[in-house]
Amino acid sequence: MLMVTTTEKDGTIILKLEGRLAGPWVQEFERCWSLAWGTCRNPIVDLTGLTFVDAAGKRLLADIYARGAQLTGVGLMANSLSDDITKTKDNHTRTLVGTKGGALKLILLLLLPLLCIGSDSRAQENAPPQIGTNETLTGQVGSPIPEQRTDPQAQQKGPLRLRLRDAVSMALKENPQVQIANLNLAQSEQDHAIARAGLLPQAGLETLDRAMRFNLYAEFGSKFPGIPEHAGPFQFFQGGPNFSMPVLDLTLWRRWQASHLGVRASEAQQTTVREQIVLLVVSQYLGGLRAAAAVTAARSRVQLAQTFYDQAEDLQKQGVGTAIDTLRANVQLQNEKQRLIEAETQQKVALYGLSRLLNLDPHQEIQLIDEARFFETPKFEASQSLEQSLQTRPEMQALAMRERIAQLERQGASESRFPTISLAGNWAYQGLSAPASIPSYIYQVTVDVPLFTSGRIRAQIAKANLELKKVAQEREDLRSQIALEVKTAIAQLESARNEVEVANAGMKLAQEEVGQALDRFQAGVANNLELVTAQDELARANDNQIAALDRYNQARADLAHAIGQMETLYAQ
Repeated sequence: MLMVTTTEKDGTIILKLEGRLAGPWVQEFERCWSLAWGTCRNPIVDLTGLTFVDAAGKRLLADIYARGAQLTGVGLMANSLSDDITKTKDNHTRTLVGTKGGALKLILLLLLPLLCIGSDSRAQENAPPQIGTNETLTGQVGSPIPEQRTDPQAQQKGPLRLRLRDAVSMALKENPQVQIANLNLAQSEQDHAIARAGLLPQAGLETLDRAMRFNLYAEFGSKFPGIPEHAGPFQFFQGGPNFSMPVLDLTLWRRWQASHLGVRASEAQQTTVREQIVLLVVSQYLGGLRAAAAVTAARSRVQLAQTFYDQAEDLQKQGVGTAIDTLRANVQLQNEKQRLIEAETQQKVALYGLSRLLNLDPHQEIQLIDEARFFETPKFEASQSLEQSLQTRPEMQALAMRERIAQLERQGASESRFPTISLAGNWAYQGLSAPASIPSYIYQVTVDVPLFTSGRIRAQIAKANLELKKVAQEREDLRSQIALEVKTAIAQLESARNEVEVANAGMKLAQEEVGQALDRFQAGVANNLELVTAQDELARANDNQIAALDRYNQARADLAHAIGQMETLYAQ
């Protein structure tokens, strides 16, 4: 949702954006912008309140900026958007000075893509543990600093270094959805205590000193000769303990049993929320790792393109190269710089999303210190995984508790036809005044036999039966959903493992192609068209490798979620 607030100050229109500039809200803001542009030629767009901007929203902001609007705002999101938009607009006017390098420099830069995350040789040397263990993605050891969450000077203390396990643990403590689930569980426990109290004795202490005067004419409806119209005042004093206790009430007993199962259902719901939050954090963390890998690869390609451009320019100055070769190299250099800007933006956005899930201070920077490494894993048997998921998924456990609660409600409604027996009484001093009081007591046993309830019991039983039918339908739907998630995750994991192998092979071939194209260009047997083509192939191989690695990690997380093992795998 997007909220646009329009204000006018000193003849200048200010458009303040709050919320998400994405989807249909981009067109809505474009309409508001058109109205403001028609009345003022230098409007100001305040980006402080934005929480998310998609590609279409970013293009609209860039177009607005190009037409003369001012983009303002405070905070990481606003500053990042303003910087990216202004840099992108002015990118074609920049003159980047390259460095001259010899053969050693070319060889070193050609080796830079080999340092990309997830290369085949590195994956073989550092094979991480397989799914099903308590190990997650490994890297440098770092520990979270929760105290920095509310520190206004967090930026001055450096970034928060997080491992994946640290991020998951922090989310399970700080995420608002987890806190709400904890509160719901606490409420269920208090409901259980209230239902249990209905089965236990109740006692109290009562003291009263009452003065009464009443109208006899009003009491009897007529006057009597010789009798006054009123009586009193009379004083009445009573003080002492009283008690009550149900002896036989099956409805209260069923209610207590249902409240006990309600606690277990809340525990299952809490586990469901925790599993979902872990999945979101792991996915966001993996997205940050993918973005970091993309930034690293893009920077290496920029340096490589810069070297090729310098080489083409040197050959042209020496008279052995052509202007078209230099132009092609320059175009390729600008393309790689644009890809680098996009990768850096995606990395920032991924970190913003992770910060939101961890409920961190908005000014706190994050640094991810785990390295994404992919490896061979044993095949998963669909039947075994499916059976495991049907037993461990908390959604299935919550449905089982709901079914049992509905059965108890139906049983309690049926048993409300039976008599109830209760014991009550009191012991007190009674008299016209406190000094004149004498001991008195009342002890009574009450038997209540329902005779006619106007259809209430029948309606309660019918309602419980309807709830049982609804739970049965939800169970069938959930079983189908779990089966789909497990089978899909297994298929994606197998596919992603094969994609990683193919992508690693493609990366090696692309590096060899760049090296051979450079040798042919330096020998003068070919122009740099082959070199530009090889650079494009290297960029595509980089992207394919990073995407394959990301899909593998995500498929592994999806499978852990499908079998209900997210917290076991990533939080311990």
